[in-house]
Amino acid sequence: MARNQSELEKPMTRRPLFRMPNISQETVGRVSERFARAMGTGAFLIVMTIFVAVWLSWNTLASAGAQFDPRALNFTLLTLILSLQASYAAPLILLAQNRQDDRDRVKFEQDRQRAERNLADTEYLAREVAALSLSMDEVATRDFVRDEIRGAMKELLEELRKDQKPGKKTK
Repeated sequence: MARNQSELEKPMTRRPLFRMPNISQETVGRVSERFARAMGTGAFLIVMTIFVAVWLSWNTLASAGAQFDPRALNFTLLTLILSLQASYAAPLILLAQNRQDDRDRVKFEQDRQRAERNLADTEYLAREVAALSLSMDEVATRDFVRDEIRGAMKELLEELRKDQKPGKKTK
């Protein structure tokens, strides 16, 4: 009962007569990109040229009763249609460019981060190679070991020769 009473105590709010549809920015952006992409093609230019040529030809060459946008009125309807198209095209193209700029900005940031990681990896690998090359200087190489063995063998041979000289007796 308390709940119903509190609802009755609230003032009524007016509902709007016309509610704006809920359209997401992503949808508007995708549509604007498609529109801008279509307007930037040669096919669009050809179709528009043919449309305007047919319009002008019809309203110039047809009889006065068949003309729907007479030349005498300077093709007012055609001018209105082209102005309307331009008034919608410009903001949609700008919106598409802004979205592309945002994508480029994100891609640039990702590329920069990737470049930083690559630089860090390269520096790490360079340090590792330097450490390995320093440690290789301390490692005995095959030639070094051979020289040491030859030197030890020469010393042994000399000691054996000294031990086998005619003045000494061996058991």
